[in-house]
Amino acid sequence: MRTITACVNEILIAQPFLEEALSRGIINYSALAEELVVPISEMLKKPIKSGAVMMALRRYQSPMDFGNSQKLKRVIQNLGDITVRSNLTDFTFQNSKTLSYSHSKILEQMDSYSNVFYAFTRGIYESNIIISTSQKHNILKSFHNEILLGEKAELSAITISLPSDNSKVTGLYYQIFKRLAWEGIALYEVVSTTNEFTILVEDEVVDKAFSVMKRLKD
Repeated sequence: MRTITACVNEILIAQPFLEEALSRGIINYSALAEELVVPISEMLKKPIKSGAVMMALRRYQSPMDFGNSQKLKRVIQNLGDITVRSNLTDFTFQNSKTLSYSHSKILEQMDSYSNVFYAFTRGIYESNIIISTSQKHNILKSFHNEILLGEKAELSAITISLPSDNSKVTGLYYQIFKRLAWEGIALYEVVSTTNEFTILVEDEVVDKAFSVMKRLKD
Protein backbone atom coordinates (compact mmCIF):
# COMPACT_ATOMS: atom_id res chain seq x y z
CA MET A 1 0.00 0.00 0.00
CA ARG A 2 1.23 3.47 -0.87
CA THR A 3 2.46 5.53 2.07
CA ILE A 4 3.01 9.22 2.79
CA THR A 5 6.76 8.58 2.87
CA ALA A 6 6.65 6.97 -0.58
CA CYS A 7 4.68 9.93 -1.95
CA VAL A 8 7.15 12.43 -0.46
CA ASN A 9 10.06 10.52 -1.98
CA GLU A 10 8.36 10.45 -5.36
CA ILE A 11 7.69 14.21 -5.32
CA LEU A 12 11.21 15.15 -4.23
CA ILE A 13 12.94 12.90 -6.75
CA ALA A 14 10.81 14.44 -9.51
CA GLN A 15 11.82 17.95 -8.38
CA PRO A 16 15.63 17.98 -7.94
CA PHE A 17 15.78 21.70 -7.13
CA LEU A 18 13.35 21.20 -4.28
CA GLU A 19 15.24 18.14 -3.08
CA GLU A 20 18.55 20.02 -3.06
CA ALA A 21 17.09 23.01 -1.22
CA LEU A 22 15.68 20.62 1.37
CA SER A 23 19.02 18.83 1.84
CA ARG A 24 20.76 22.21 2.29
CA GLY A 25 18.32 23.21 5.00
CA ILE A 26 17.03 26.32 3.25
CA ILE A 27 13.38 25.28 3.13
CA ASN A 28 10.92 25.56 5.99
CA TYR A 29 9.70 22.01 6.71
CA SER A 30 6.35 23.17 8.09
CA ALA A 31 5.59 25.42 5.11
CA LEU A 32 6.60 22.74 2.60
CA ALA A 33 4.52 20.13 4.42
CA GLU A 34 1.45 22.37 4.17
CA GLU A 35 2.16 22.81 0.46
CA LEU A 36 2.32 19.05 -0.10
CA VAL A 37 -0.82 18.09 1.80
CA VAL A 38 -3.13 18.50 -1.19
CA PRO A 39 -1.04 16.67 -3.85
CA ILE A 40 -0.25 13.80 -1.47
CA SER A 41 -3.91 13.54 -0.41
CA GLU A 42 -4.80 13.23 -4.10
CA MET A 43 -2.10 10.60 -4.61
CA LEU A 44 -3.40 8.55 -1.66
CA LYS A 45 -7.04 9.37 -2.34
CA LYS A 46 -7.65 10.21 1.29
CA PRO A 47 -7.16 13.22 3.62
CA ILE A 48 -3.86 13.49 5.46
CA LYS A 49 -2.37 15.84 8.06
CA SER A 50 0.57 18.17 7.48
CA GLY A 51 2.32 16.79 10.59
CA ALA A 52 2.66 13.38 8.97
CA VAL A 53 4.07 14.97 5.82
CA MET A 54 6.57 17.01 7.84
CA MET A 55 7.74 13.85 9.61
CA ALA A 56 8.31 12.17 6.23
CA LEU A 57 10.26 15.21 5.00
CA ARG A 58 12.54 15.15 8.03
CA ARG A 59 13.23 11.45 7.50
CA TYR A 60 13.95 11.87 3.79
CA GLN A 61 17.43 10.88 2.66
CA SER A 62 18.70 11.74 -0.81
CA PRO A 63 19.73 8.63 -2.82
CA MET A 64 23.15 10.22 -3.35
CA ASP A 65 24.60 13.58 -2.40
CA PHE A 66 26.43 14.37 -5.65
CA GLY A 67 27.58 17.75 -4.39
CA ASN A 68 29.60 16.20 -1.55
CA SER A 69 31.34 13.55 -3.65
CA GLN A 70 35.09 14.11 -3.30
CA LYS A 71 35.73 12.46 -6.66
CA LEU A 72 33.20 14.74 -8.34
CA LYS A 73 34.70 17.82 -6.70
CA ARG A 74 38.17 16.84 -7.92
CA VAL A 75 36.95 16.39 -11.50
CA ILE A 76 35.14 19.74 -11.47
CA GLN A 77 38.26 21.48 -10.15
CA ASN A 78 40.24 19.92 -13.01
CA LEU A 79 37.93 21.06 -15.78
CA GLY A 80 39.97 22.39 -18.69
CA ASP A 81 39.82 25.35 -21.05
CA ILE A 82 36.53 26.92 -22.06
CA THR A 83 36.11 27.96 -25.69
CA VAL A 84 33.33 30.13 -27.09
CA ARG A 85 32.35 30.19 -30.77
CA SER A 86 29.66 32.51 -32.07
CA ASN A 87 27.84 33.11 -35.38
CA LEU A 88 26.59 29.53 -35.61
CA THR A 89 23.51 28.01 -37.24
CA ASP A 90 21.81 24.73 -36.36
CA PHE A 91 20.24 22.74 -39.20
CA THR A 92 17.94 19.76 -38.61
CA PHE A 93 17.36 17.31 -41.44
CA GLN A 94 15.11 14.28 -41.63
CA ASN A 95 17.13 11.07 -41.88
CA SER A 96 17.10 9.45 -45.29
CA LYS A 97 19.03 6.91 -47.36
CA THR A 98 20.90 9.74 -49.10
CA LEU A 99 21.72 11.81 -46.02
CA SER A 100 25.16 10.24 -45.59
CA TYR A 101 26.03 11.12 -49.18
CA SER A 102 24.90 14.72 -48.67
CA HIS A 103 26.89 14.84 -45.47
CA SER A 104 30.04 13.59 -47.21
CA LYS A 105 29.97 16.66 -49.47
CA ILE A 106 30.26 18.94 -46.46
CA LEU A 107 33.02 16.82 -44.91
CA GLU A 108 35.09 17.20 -48.08
CA GLN A 109 34.71 20.97 -47.91
CA MET A 110 35.64 21.15 -44.22
CA ASP A 111 39.24 20.20 -45.06
CA SER A 112 39.57 23.56 -46.81
CA TYR A 113 38.35 25.60 -43.81
CA SER A 114 40.49 25.61 -40.68
CA ASN A 115 38.45 28.17 -38.75
CA VAL A 116 34.95 26.79 -39.22
CA PHE A 117 33.02 25.32 -36.28
CA TYR A 118 31.31 22.07 -37.22
CA ALA A 119 29.43 19.37 -35.32
CA PHE A 120 27.18 16.58 -36.57
CA THR A 121 24.84 14.32 -34.59
CA ARG A 122 22.55 11.63 -35.95
CA GLY A 123 19.45 10.50 -34.11
CA ILE A 124 16.91 7.82 -34.95
CA TYR A 125 14.71 10.02 -37.12
CA GLU A 126 16.66 13.24 -37.63
CA SER A 127 20.17 14.63 -37.79
CA ASN A 128 21.67 17.94 -36.72
CA ILE A 129 24.47 19.98 -38.18
CA ILE A 130 25.86 22.88 -36.18
CA ILE A 131 28.13 24.99 -38.33
CA SER A 132 29.48 28.52 -38.77
CA THR A 133 26.78 30.65 -40.35
CA SER A 134 29.21 31.59 -43.13
CA GLN A 135 28.74 28.03 -44.45
CA LYS A 136 24.95 28.25 -44.73
CA HIS A 137 25.03 28.41 -48.51
CA ASN A 138 27.20 25.28 -48.72
CA ILE A 139 24.90 23.40 -46.34
CA LEU A 140 21.74 24.24 -48.27
CA LYS A 141 23.47 23.39 -51.54
CA SER A 142 24.83 20.03 -50.35
CA PHE A 143 21.54 19.05 -48.68
CA HIS A 144 19.16 20.45 -51.31
CA ASN A 145 17.61 17.00 -51.84
CA GLU A 146 17.03 16.45 -48.12
CA ILE A 147 14.06 17.47 -45.98
CA LEU A 148 14.97 20.45 -43.80
CA LEU A 149 13.02 20.20 -40.54
CA GLY A 150 14.45 23.24 -38.81
CA GLU A 151 16.99 26.03 -39.01
CA LYS A 152 18.11 28.27 -36.14
CA ALA A 153 20.70 31.03 -36.46
CA GLU A 154 22.28 33.46 -33.96
CA LEU A 155 23.63 30.68 -31.77
CA SER A 156 26.86 30.33 -29.81
CA ALA A 157 28.73 27.24 -28.62
CA ILE A 158 30.54 26.97 -25.30
CA THR A 159 32.94 24.03 -25.13
CA ILE A 160 34.69 22.86 -21.98
CA SER A 161 37.45 20.27 -21.82
CA LEU A 162 36.83 17.41 -19.39
CA PRO A 163 39.37 15.35 -17.42
CA SER A 164 40.13 11.95 -18.92
CA ASP A 165 38.32 10.09 -16.12
CA ASN A 166 35.10 12.11 -16.39
CA SER A 167 33.09 9.16 -17.71
CA LYS A 168 33.63 7.31 -14.42
CA VAL A 169 32.24 10.10 -12.23
CA THR A 170 28.57 10.19 -11.29
CA GLY A 171 26.79 13.55 -11.35
CA LEU A 172 29.19 15.66 -13.47
CA TYR A 173 26.66 16.57 -16.16
CA TYR A 174 24.01 17.01 -13.47
CA GLN A 175 26.10 19.71 -11.81
CA ILE A 176 26.54 21.55 -15.12
CA PHE A 177 22.86 21.36 -16.09
CA LYS A 178 21.76 22.29 -12.57
CA ARG A 179 23.79 25.50 -12.47
CA LEU A 180 22.65 26.56 -15.93
CA ALA A 181 19.03 25.89 -14.97
CA TRP A 182 19.38 27.85 -11.73
CA GLU A 183 20.38 30.86 -13.86
CA GLY A 184 17.40 30.38 -16.17
CA ILE A 185 19.56 29.51 -19.19
CA ALA A 186 17.82 27.38 -21.81
CA LEU A 187 20.00 25.04 -23.85
CA TYR A 188 19.26 24.84 -27.56
CA GLU A 189 21.52 21.86 -28.14
CA VAL A 190 24.04 19.70 -26.31
CA VAL A 191 26.95 17.92 -28.01
CA SER A 192 29.60 15.85 -26.28
CA THR A 193 32.58 13.68 -27.10
CA THR A 194 34.55 11.58 -24.62
CA ASN A 195 36.54 14.51 -23.23
CA GLU A 196 34.64 17.57 -24.47
CA PHE A 197 31.25 18.96 -23.55
CA THR A 198 29.54 21.60 -25.69
CA ILE A 199 26.34 23.53 -25.08
CA LEU A 200 24.60 25.58 -27.75
CA VAL A 201 22.74 28.67 -26.57
CA GLU A 202 21.17 31.72 -28.13
CA ASP A 203 23.57 34.64 -28.59
CA GLU A 204 21.69 36.82 -26.12
CA VAL A 205 22.54 34.54 -23.17
CA VAL A 206 26.04 33.40 -24.15
CA ASP A 207 27.81 35.81 -21.77
CA LYS A 208 25.67 34.65 -18.85
CA ALA A 209 26.17 30.99 -19.78
CA PHE A 210 29.93 31.47 -20.07
CA SER A 211 30.04 32.99 -16.58
CA VAL A 212 28.18 29.99 -15.18
CA MET A 213 30.55 27.53 -16.85
CA LYS A 214 33.56 29.51 -15.65
CA ARG A 215 32.31 29.47 -12.05
CA LEU A 216 31.97 25.67 -12.02
CA LYS A 217 35.41 25.36 -10.45
CA ASP A 218 34.59 27.75 -7.61
